[in-house]
Amino acid sequence: MASECSFDVVCKVDLDEVKNALSQAMKEIGQRYDFKGSVSKIELKDDKVLVLTSDDEVKLKAVIDVLQTKLHKRGVSIRSMVYGKIEAAAKGSVRQEVTIQQGIPVEKAKGLIKAVKDAKIKVQASIQGDQLRVSGKSRDDLQEVIALFKKDDQGLDLQFTNYRG
Repeated sequence: MASECSFDVVCKVDLDEVKNALSQAMKEIGQRYDFKGSVSKIELKDDKVLVLTSDDEVKLKAVIDVLQTKLHKRGVSIRSMVYGKIEAAAKGSVRQEVTIQQGIPVEKAKGLIKAVKDAKIKVQASIQGDQLRVSGKSRDDLQEVIALFKKDDQGLDLQFTNYRG
């Protein structure tokens, strides 16, 4: 088997599904009894940041719970959400920004490459923009790398695409 096999490791979120989950979450927040009269809401800003607002931290946690439930039902990984600090907002309310993780950050990609080198698997891994390309001579080695990444994923929701064998 002299041909080169490869696959790409990506971290992508379907923004259409996020928007659908967002509208479902807002509908549920508008209908639930425990949110009556509150300023609880979720807004999408710049297609990569969600801004959650509520009366207090307890209600904010409930908003996060509703959002995570809807994201999970739509097939969006909750691990692809990076939660910021809870901060005070206008009129005594609280706000939290949630960043949608798109792509693999360089430092995390370097950690994945280091994990491959430490495992001594005979493949080459290279960073290509916000994704990782893994190539090698043996399909078995590539399968071993996929298993390694599933076990040690650096806190990312990884997908394996563009498999060429």
